Amino acid sequence: MSTLTQSRAWLALKLHREQFAATRMTDLFATDPQRFKNFSLRVHDVLLDYSKNLVNAETMQLLVALARERGLGAEIQRLFNGDKINVSEDRAVLHTALRDGVPVRVDGNDVMPEVKATLARMRAFADGVRDGSLGGRGGRKITDVINVGIGGSHLGPALATAALAPYAAGGSRVHYISNVDAAAVQRTLAPLDPATTIAIVESKTFTTTETLTNAKLVRDWLGVPAGADAGNQLVAVTANTRLAAEFGVTTDRVFPCWDWVGGRYSLWSAMGLPIALGIGMDNFEKLLHGAREMDAHFRDAPFDRSMPVVLAVLGVWYNNFFGAASQAILPYDESLALLPAHLQQLDMESSGKQVTRDGETVDYDTGMIIWGATGTNAQHSFFQLLHQGTRLVPADFIAVCEPHHAMPHSHAILLSNFFAQTAALMNGAPADGFPGNRPTNSILVQKLTPHSLGMLLALYEHKVFVQNTIWGINAFDQPGVELGKRLASGILPDLEAATAAGRYDASTTGLINFYKINRHS
Repeated sequence: MSTLTQSRAWLALKLHREQFAATRMTDLFATDPQRFKNFSLRVHDVLLDYSKNLVNAETMQLLVALARERGLGAEIQRLFNGDKINVSEDRAVLHTALRDGVPVRVDGNDVMPEVKATLARMRAFADGVRDGSLGGRGGRKITDVINVGIGGSHLGPALATAALAPYAAGGSRVHYISNVDAAAVQRTLAPLDPATTIAIVESKTFTTTETLTNAKLVRDWLGVPAGADAGNQLVAVTANTRLAAEFGVTTDRVFPCWDWVGGRYSLWSAMGLPIALGIGMDNFEKLLHGAREMDAHFRDAPFDRSMPVVLAVLGVWYNNFFGAASQAILPYDESLALLPAHLQQLDMESSGKQVTRDGETVDYDTGMIIWGATGTNAQHSFFQLLHQGTRLVPADFIAVCEPHHAMPHSHAILLSNFFAQTAALMNGAPADGFPGNRPTNSILVQKLTPHSLGMLLALYEHKVFVQNTIWGINAFDQPGVELGKRLASGILPDLEAATAAGRYDASTTGLINFYKINRHS
């Protein structure tokens, strides 16, 4: 048995869960007229209502006690101090430093001068592209930016540029190529003009197969010979300046990334350059400032008043004591359509572990499957399962009070569904086969701005950190991601060879040979 499942707080929660088995949320509201006030938190312009959960005051006290028992306070301090908490890779984890400005030392060196210098370079480049002083081929004004990257160098920036589109006036149109599927590349390039387009190649190592394959296609489309000076047309964000130069990127167009910034946190770094090009550097810095506000709240608030801690321990409650295997993320705002995908990577790459930091195999679940879509579309696809399915699926509902558009009636219809669905999931209609008692969190943002988006993204980052601290796992590595890559590099030569493959298991061999026979039909 693990130290976690034998801990005093865990055993107390297990007993409490048994005592809580017949509890209904409607009864909790009936006995506490102030339940909304008592079970909600506000941080600046972000409100979290967690009153529609299967918890009472004792539950929250026990969950917070578990976080304390697992050393959360010390781990938060280590995070912000720049300690090497990514133990498997012996690295500090300093995405918070990218948005703070406070000196932080790694191996004795203050990282902030280089961070600030990079921000200044990003500003100069973004301003130049946006005002036309840095042009494309023949000095023509750049109208389009193609970001070539995958994982964190795609999902975070793509979410931010889509969510903050109302702030894009005067900016270049930003397009994203990630999947190593030439059809996606062709669709992206078809309507664009190479003379007014630049490409940003984002890869920490500059060896990622998918990114480099797509980058070569884009480079050829731009008309830049391999290894030639691409001027303004090629930009790189990488730690490998040598390979970037060999690819054709001039030294002054290479922006750094650091090993203390994980991919799924990299939008705050120079990997966020496409965001700055799309919405301007002033707005990019407001995004950083919003995240900084949430960082300060997370660092300083008591655990029972900390929004990230509350979200995290509620997830532990359902995952480990109710057997919930998945969580739905449901933004009622089309601008946040990419949020579920971003949070899938953030949460599932971080929490998909079965061995603790100390090498102990876990005897408890770590993490849930994250999935979701925008309301109200989701209501007409999978909400049936949320309401009447046999599985408990906790859900986060996210909405904004003030939209950017001037169509208040449409927004009222949207929000009426937002409020109705959480009430229906709680209350149900038992006589009609709707059991209710389905837990939800409601997150309301006053307006979707760079500042509030920064707060929202940092909120979920810290939530995942808290959960991983409780489970005793490393939130900042992803060894499982590398296994498939290694196997793919071995299979590729067999796909391109003339002879049949035969050195794999029967299924893989059969699939490869079927493909080779039929690829030219």
